[in-house]
Amino acid sequence: MNILEAVGNTSLVRLRKVVPPGCAAILAKLEWENPTGSMKDRMARAVIARAEEDGRLKAGGTVVEYTGGSTGASLALVCAAKGYRIRIVTSDAFSREKLDQMAALGAELTLVPSEGGRTTRKLILDMIETARGLSREPNTYWTDQLNNHDSIAGYEVLGEEIWAQTGGVVDAFVQCVGTAASLRGVAATLKRHKPGMRIVAVEPAESPVLGGGEPGPHKIEGVGIGYTPPLWQPSLADGIEAIPTDEAKAMARRLAREEALFAGTSSGANVIAAIRVGQRLGPGATVVTLMVDSGLKYVNTDVYRGS
Repeated sequence: MNILEAVGNTSLVRLRKVVPPGCAAILAKLEWENPTGSMKDRMARAVIARAEEDGRLKAGGTVVEYTGGSTGASLALVCAAKGYRIRIVTSDAFSREKLDQMAALGAELTLVPSEGGRTTRKLILDMIETARGLSREPNTYWTDQLNNHDSIAGYEVLGEEIWAQTGGVVDAFVQCVGTAASLRGVAATLKRHKPGMRIVAVEPAESPVLGGGEPGPHKIEGVGIGYTPPLWQPSLADGIEAIPTDEAKAMARRLAREEALFAGTSSGANVIAAIRVGQRLGPGATVVTLMVDSGLKYVNTDVYRGS
């Protein structure tokens, strides 16, 4: 077995203490059990494998990507396992832990400055243009996560895992939207099994663009890019929940202290949204969401430091 075979088959646990009375069962998939501590290992394995298969990535090649960190760490892991050079465009808007993890796995980092450490539309577009420049060098494959349909396939397996682990007893799936690949991959799979499955997207309340609002700066890392992601498919989502950054951080802290689940800010947002959905569906229903990544990626941020 090699490290890439360790991706997937993560645990599914039921939340108990943070879930209010009268709510549906809330189940969380522990995606930090993947090798780099996030769900992004699934997409990284898929996009590299598909690029190898059709010749976009050849032996001795270089991989380039723009990322807030988790995708970069996952791509760096896959590239280290397969022997590719990797160059990552990222920013000071993202946690030091994420930057250090990417570098530890061999990624060469190019940093784009942010506005006060916040994620904004301008930052994402600046990162994309920097990556575009690097991608023009010879023998380079740009994974271009916001436009890469190969990433969706990496999450279809996640949908199958949820279906199998719940024995088909699942009524709704709730997930934050960054590129929208994970929502699309899981939603397509679950709706194939159960057409009436409710799919709910989550975004920062400060930048509620999927719900028709105006973009704005926020600090839920990895989601809410400030414009509609190209992979977003509105027909797959039955609802959208907008969660404020401060509430997402507070729920992340509650999850650690009350549920012993150590996760990041987007996971906190997922749980708040899942509870909202669960309260509407009521007892007897089952809602599944994701613990997107490990709290170890945020220990020196204001999510946990001094809290």
